[in-house]
Parts: sequence; structure tokens; C-alpha cells
Amino acid sequence: MSEATNGNTTVSSEVVEKIAAAAARGVPGVAELGGDVARFFNSVLDRVGLDEVGDATRGVGAKVKGNDVTVSVVLVLEAGRIVADVTAEVQARVKEALTGYGLNVVAVNVNVDDITGV
Repeated sequence: MSEATNGNTTVSSEVVEKIAAAAARGVPGVAELGGDVARFFNSVLDRVGLDEVGDATRGVGAKVKGNDVTVSVVLVLEAGRIVADVTAEVQARVKEALTGYGLNVVAVNVNVDDITGV
């Protein structure tokens, strides 16, 4: 008995971004995701009652080519945290989360855009 192929499976960049954002938010020392502009627009949306819009993927971008993904995360660091420790943990957790879905993580690039409490 041979295995039949029923077609292709693709994963959208938005799905990858949601998975990566959830993983990054869970890292101690990450205050927020997103750069200054993204956080500004999010605060405007919050004020007009659209506080859920864009939150799931804010601060995360993904490029998907087949099963290979490259992720970029922009974050705000909590004051008093060691940058290298937090960013390494973000990279590890994002990679672990995505590989758990069967994706091949090529890179997780992290950009610390701001720091809280300073």
C-alpha cells in the first residue's frame, strides 16, 4: 500500500508571527513588543476602543519560504535587565515554539527598541 499525497501545506507569515509574539511575550524582562511607531498606533487604537487590533503580531515580522522561517522581533526591555540574557532567551523560546509546529527556524533577529522606567 502506498501513501497518497493530498496536496501542499503552507503556513502564513501571520501565523508564524502570532506564535513568535506569544513566545517572546513570555520571556522575563520583555516589557512590550513593537517599536515606537507601533506602540503609538496601538495606544491610539486602545483609546478608540480597538484595543485588540494588531496586538497578536505587533513587534514581530516573519518571512516564510516553504518550511523555513526567519523572524524579527522588536521589543521593549524592562529596566535593570541584561540585554544579552533577555534577547538570547527570546531567541531560544521563539525557536522552540516554532520548531514545535514543525517549522525550520533559520534565524530569530531581536532588536531592543526601548527600555522602560528610565
